[in-house]
Amino acid sequence: MKFTLSWLKEHLDTTATLDQVTETLTKVGLEVEAVEDRAKALAPFVTAKVVEAAQHPNADKLRVLKVDAGDGKLMQVVCGAPNARAGMVGVFAREGTVPPGTGVALKAGEIRGQASQGMMVSEREMGLSNEHNGIIDLAADTPIGQPFAPLLGLDDPVIEIAVTPNRPDCLSVSGIARDLAATELGVLTTPKMVQPVRGSYPSPVKVVLDLDDPKLCPMFGLRMVRGVRNDPSPDWLQKKLRAIGLRPINTLVDITNLLTIDRGRPLHVFDAAKVKGNLTVRRAKDGETLLALDGKTYNLDPNIVVIADEHGPESMAGIMGGEATGCTEETVDVLIESALWDPLNIAQTGRRLSIHSDARHRFERGVDPVFTIPGLELATKLILDLCGGEASEVFVVGEVPDDRHAIEFPFHEVERLTGLKAPAVEQKLVLQALGFSLVGSGEVVRVAAPSWRPDVHGKADLVEEVVRILGLDRVHSVPLPKIESVSRPVLTPLQKRVRTARRTLAARGLVEAVTWSFVSKAQADAFGGGAPELALANPIASDLSDMRPSLLPGLIASAQKNADRGFADSALFEVGQIFLGAGPKDQRMAATVLRRASAKPVGSGRHWSAKPETVDVFDAKADALTLLGALGLPADRVQIAQTAPEWFHPGRSGTLQLGPQNVFGHFGELHPRLLKTLGVDGPLVAIEIVLDNLPEPKAKPTKAKPALEKVDLQPVSRDFAFLADRSVKAADVLKAALGVDRKLVTGADIFDIYEGQGVPEGKKSVAVAVTLQPREKTLTDVEIEAVAEKIVAAVTKATGATLRS
Repeated sequence: MKFTLSWLKEHLDTTATLDQVTETLTKVGLEVEAVEDRAKALAPFVTAKVVEAAQHPNADKLRVLKVDAGDGKLMQVVCGAPNARAGMVGVFAREGTVPPGTGVALKAGEIRGQASQGMMVSEREMGLSNEHNGIIDLAADTPIGQPFAPLLGLDDPVIEIAVTPNRPDCLSVSGIARDLAATELGVLTTPKMVQPVRGSYPSPVKVVLDLDDPKLCPMFGLRMVRGVRNDPSPDWLQKKLRAIGLRPINTLVDITNLLTIDRGRPLHVFDAAKVKGNLTVRRAKDGETLLALDGKTYNLDPNIVVIADEHGPESMAGIMGGEATGCTEETVDVLIESALWDPLNIAQTGRRLSIHSDARHRFERGVDPVFTIPGLELATKLILDLCGGEASEVFVVGEVPDDRHAIEFPFHEVERLTGLKAPAVEQKLVLQALGFSLVGSGEVVRVAAPSWRPDVHGKADLVEEVVRILGLDRVHSVPLPKIESVSRPVLTPLQKRVRTARRTLAARGLVEAVTWSFVSKAQADAFGGGAPELALANPIASDLSDMRPSLLPGLIASAQKNADRGFADSALFEVGQIFLGAGPKDQRMAATVLRRASAKPVGSGRHWSAKPETVDVFDAKADALTLLGALGLPADRVQIAQTAPEWFHPGRSGTLQLGPQNVFGHFGELHPRLLKTLGVDGPLVAIEIVLDNLPEPKAKPTKAKPALEKVDLQPVSRDFAFLADRSVKAADVLKAALGVDRKLVTGADIFDIYEGQGVPEGKKSVAVAVTLQPREKTLTDVEIEAVAEKIVAAVTKATGATLRS
């Protein structure tokens, strides 16, 4: 929201300085984003008189001027403006100044052999308009040598504030002035009543509300003014609009823009000669279109409310009018529209059509419904004053909705919620200054919000109003009570897992990535998603249409983009949300790793000491087991099944689980068919761990660490080579060996798997190294052999494997 200081003072009688105004605005919650003090920027530019203008000897289109800038010295300027002449008064820029329209500092030099010591500037070079047909031509009696900004009223600071969506009343200069007056910075001078304009004849154009839902347009006011002159608006109005970045168009349109900013009341004007028959407010029909005032044609649908005549839609309600009935210099009879529109419908329409107009910005937040007809009367008065003409009577359909309700407000609620101590009398004055109505005289009063405050619904809202006006600086700081006991942990188990997962994966040399939570429909389908309830109603892009069922699509796309730019070896991870359904428990937290090309855990790229190897399923398995161990799930407890999802390679992947009912992750090489579908190059290996599915850690009876068990006896290692069927899992062989004697057998590892000469067809040799750790005495050969026999027997019983001879 932009406005000038002088515009504000039209509604606020104050002697406050610019700094005091901006400081108070921020104090009451209207954060000042920028202050454009044009007087400082334009101070170096002064009025100057052209004493002499001679033809340039070496250029037909240039003239050599002698300029008096008021300091008693004549400056020579080479100028190409066709209106440059002796005796005129213009604006002079000395060497070193920077015209706002160009942003380039002026330098003295020669132009076609003639010295030029400055510049006579145009409006475009000064950033005042796009006019560049000639230099600025001031009145002949303008004093010279003076800063030109005050002479043209350009020394008025422009203030820009950020208005939160709950304060539509502050999308007007009068509303901002009301807030400042409540702080006693000045006196509010905005008239409380608008004097109606008496109509001379009935409005020849009527309005019909043809809507299935009355709240779409509760009220519509229309009036004709005939015999107007729609010339360019007067200078004072054009300066106001230009100062805040609006382009003057013509008097009728400029008046509607003025009231939008000044009073927060959007209006629209129709050229009555271009309107066929009466107006109808209705839903648009499928296939209807509208060429709007921005020059674009919009396709309409029944969700959009329009104002139509017998030709069809002429305006998108509350958003933008149509080109066909727009007012031009030829307009003689004008229809003024002031209506109420449903904020939700306006917001949906504007978003659907990607239109963000000043009218939409205000209607979707809620305009003052009571000011609907007074706004029409005020517009009528301005049109009669500036354009002439004769006004009709006001034609009104519908009525102002009565949504006001009383709020029981105890004055002690301010101190209870905020700690600010303020007398009841002071609180009353604040609320009354803001337009609230109070009934009652005790400690509890009934308060009704004004019509321009749709955001006030309860006691807490009233407390906020009191505190922001009186000032947060009156709230005394109070130290928190000292906690005697040790504070309990504040992180949930899932939050701890997220932090642990990030640290663990980063420590393995992986780079964290943050990708979109949205993927394309094809990607969602490829990873088990794509359900209708997970499709976005309003996606930010066509290829980001669905909520992601996995983190892999984003990581795969990132790895491929890196490869396309010459970085083939990618090792990425992400910890983030995935979406398996629309239910509250279908949103899960996952930790995902993706390795590409030669990005192995031991390092990537080529090296003279060894031949580079590409990533494989065992690299993914190592990442998965390391992460699970860091999350408190030891590798020996994890079960691995060959039931990975279809986007993994069926023979080079696995599922991580604790029994068939508790599946919490997958790892392996991605399926070549998937890579072809996504248009990416492999090889790629990945892990997916759903952190929500991990079992909760068991509560320990004490946080003290167990006593250190130190064994002085030497461990014993024995190797076994088992002959097993090719279908036997190596993990089953290890599990059987470790289960023989859990106190004595402390480790078992596969160190060789062999198929070939010397091994029967359909068989494989699995070599296992078993570690025995005696605790009480050194084992004898007999005891070691006895344990070895138990290991062989256990493996044979569990897998059918026999000891290889």
